[in-house]
Amino acid sequence: MTRPEKIRLGDLLIQQNLLTQDQLKLALEEQKLTGRKLGRIFVESGYVSEEQISQALARQLRIPFIDLKVVNVKPELTRLLPEAQARRFRAIALEDQGGMLQVGLVDPTDLLAYDEIVRLVRRDITLAVVTESQLLNTIDRIYRRTEEISGLAKELQAEMADVPIEFGELLGLTPGAEDAPVVKLLQTVFEEALRTRASDIHIEPQESRLRIRFRIDGVLHVQTEADPKIATAVALRLKLMSGLDISEKRLPQDGRFNIKVRNNPVDVRISTMPTQYGESVVMRILAQSNGILGLDKIHMPSHVLERLRHAIHRPSGIVLVTGPTGSGKTTTLYAALSELNTTEKKIITVEDPVEYRLPGINQVQVHEKIDLSFDRVLRTSLRQDPDIILVGEMRDQLTAEIGMRAAMTGHMVLSTLHTNDAISTPIRLLDMGVPRYMVALALQLVLAQRLVRVVCDSCGEPHVPDPHEREWLRYELGDNVMNYRFKKGVGCTHCAGSGYQGRTGVWEMLEMTGEVVEAANQDDPALFMQAARKQMAGNTLRRAAVALAAEGRTTIEEAMRVASQTED
Repeated sequence: MTRPEKIRLGDLLIQQNLLTQDQLKLALEEQKLTGRKLGRIFVESGYVSEEQISQALARQLRIPFIDLKVVNVKPELTRLLPEAQARRFRAIALEDQGGMLQVGLVDPTDLLAYDEIVRLVRRDITLAVVTESQLLNTIDRIYRRTEEISGLAKELQAEMADVPIEFGELLGLTPGAEDAPVVKLLQTVFEEALRTRASDIHIEPQESRLRIRFRIDGVLHVQTEADPKIATAVALRLKLMSGLDISEKRLPQDGRFNIKVRNNPVDVRISTMPTQYGESVVMRILAQSNGILGLDKIHMPSHVLERLRHAIHRPSGIVLVTGPTGSGKTTTLYAALSELNTTEKKIITVEDPVEYRLPGINQVQVHEKIDLSFDRVLRTSLRQDPDIILVGEMRDQLTAEIGMRAAMTGHMVLSTLHTNDAISTPIRLLDMGVPRYMVALALQLVLAQRLVRVVCDSCGEPHVPDPHEREWLRYELGDNVMNYRFKKGVGCTHCAGSGYQGRTGVWEMLEMTGEVVEAANQDDPALFMQAARKQMAGNTLRRAAVALAAEGRTTIEEAMRVASQTED
């Protein structure tokens, strides 16, 4: 292909009726003031989308526009361009076309990029147009840093093997700390964790290796394995960062710290635990750039959302969100809090730990070592004239009773409880020793939830249920099982070969209506279960998961996993 010609983007968009003269004039004035690229100004001002710009360039140059969301790029081909150059020139190698290499560019009129890419790949190239956001996301996925992390781990091992050793220099406590081996290793690990959307980092010393794993979409994946000799230095550095006692290696410790990863602030919760071969470290990553989701953004079904909103806007009562660890309970509660958070309301949270920070809310971190317990903070909170109280978890009878009394005396209380489903929650409170009248009068609504993995858009294919799956689905879908379009991901670069990308929630809800409250007041669990099932009308977690599978959004396997967690 011949070298591209320069095109005036503004004139091109006007010519194709995507931009007006006035918009171009305003954008040019802003470009003079800020020096930013004109295309970026068009997009951020809302004049055109990235896709519209790319498609306009493709039409003008008579080259293809490639949608990287649906194209399964080949990593071995993409890596023909080193990552630094791919990012610099906003380019990606897409397809081997015999003697030519197809390369996607954000700006296919960039002559310097064209010449440099030809020199780097040592082949003739054909051009295609891609959007910048899709390109950067693809680069983040393809150029995995597993080898770099392994290399930095080996570098740290080599440093530790040298004697004598200056531990302060090794751990980055002296000037030029950013060049210390352990600092570079951890920085790269955090960068890779954010790239892969990991929620947790597990650093686990074993007998013959140090294993680093990431939890992505609820499933652990091995990131790298290194020499176990570096485990001490890694744990020590993390404890220093989080202000933990570095001399204490026999007892578990918890802490948190803030770092910046590629200019994004990240809040990290850390837990250390002594194991047979050293200290195991687990870190929960809370990227502040993601923000707190609102109730409208967590994909809750409209009938559930409407009833939840009605409950949390009541002046008093208690709303419980239930489910196992990692089921998204805190996300749902904070979505509710962000909606309730106005200047007219005083909100106090009692948590262990404080996971998200919300402006305008009084958040208290429980600290058992100094007797700052849930029940003590909760009692004090009631003297602070609150309108809404969030209790991180109903852990014991005392905390539950105080929360119930608060709900009965004019406060809205939000909290969580570890139960399998909505129906078993009131029974669990009774088992904890909470008086029956309190449960009946204070409890307004129970929301049970799970997270299911979503089928990857790029590699999801039709799936025919096997006989066992058909029989299982028939319970919810009847004899029309084969009329639904089930899907399953085969694995691609977009989902790192897992077949899934992202997660979504499934919910069931029990409202304490008059009939349910009356049944709860009776000393007959069977009567309560009957009334509760009638009120829920079959809208269970199992049914919600099967509905997602029938829509092709998740797999039958995921739906069965959710059902197995809720059925006793």
